[in-house]
Amino acid sequence: MKTKFTCVIVILGFMATGCDKEKEVEPENSSVDLINDQFPGAQAEVREVLDGIFGSIQEKDADKLISNHIYGEKFTEFRDSERRTGGAENEQYERGFVGAISAFEYELEDLKIDVFGDVAIATFHADFRPTIGEDTLQIWGSVTLVLVKIGDTWKITHEHFSPLNV
Repeated sequence: MKTKFTCVIVILGFMATGCDKEKEVEPENSSVDLINDQFPGAQAEVREVLDGIFGSIQEKDADKLISNHIYGEKFTEFRDSERRTGGAENEQYERGFVGAISAFEYELEDLKIDVFGDVAIATFHADFRPTIGEDTLQIWGSVTLVLVKIGDTWKITHEHFSPLNV
């Protein structure tokens, strides 16, 4: 009788443990909808990064601007209907741009930030007004930035800038 009782306890223990393990296999956030949920906290973090990016241009701080990128094999850029480039070309262009301007004003019109977990896509119509020498240029563009969350920081991994017909 003692043996049967011990066997029943052991079997119940295994069953209980087995049930707990099945629960662990289920995704923690099964109610998260990456397509439809808005993730306002992450959107605010990305907006803060965007403000920092354009603030660094206004401050003429190329190093700070570059620090918002994650250069590597996966970094890509499309600019002005040209062929795709990578991180080295992007860094060279952005350092040259920041070095050439004496002032920079901007508006991000129709800004939309979509978050998909650790990936965010920011799209907007750019109204850039850089001053180069004595001239203030008017640059309109359609911009897409793809950002990846690395640790607790969002970094740009793709940029796309196309001229916008105004």
